[in-house]
Amino acid sequence: MLTTTFSHRNLPRLLLQAREAVMAHNRPRLREHGLSDQQWRVLRVLGEHGTVETGRVAREAFILGPSLTGVLARMERDGLVRRERDPADQRRTVVEATARGRKLVGKLSNAVEAHYQWMEEQLGKDRLAQLYGLLDQLIELEQPEVTHRDALRRNGASRKPEACA
Repeated sequence: MLTTTFSHRNLPRLLLQAREAVMAHNRPRLREHGLSDQQWRVLRVLGEHGTVETGRVAREAFILGPSLTGVLARMERDGLVRRERDPADQRRTVVEATARGRKLVGKLSNAVEAHYQWMEEQLGKDRLAQLYGLLDQLIELEQPEVTHRDALRRNGASRKPEACA
């Protein structure tokens, strides 16, 4: 039997476990209102930014484009969002929460914020801020352009590669 010894813990699995642990507190409230995790992420983006281009919703809610189309269709059917062509660029579609969707965001955000407040009390304000900071740094570190730039530095390249025409 072949076994491999890893010197580091499985970070992706730990991040997923942390997500699931946090969502275990919030998911029952979402289900009470008939929302999936994805639908909540969409509503949260819209609650934070108002009317948003669908590509940005996909990026910020971490939902692939084809999946987002189905999620938005169900949310539109349920009266939570409204989609329309971007008046500034008819090729793009924007989405906004309806009055019902905004009311739901307000109601659920109170419960979500209460849970974050509880986490802050348990961990301490400084440690929670440190966790946020470390996660932000990890996300930035793993961005493709950062990884590529660092690889170039390690290999002795001192400038960006020339762009192809």
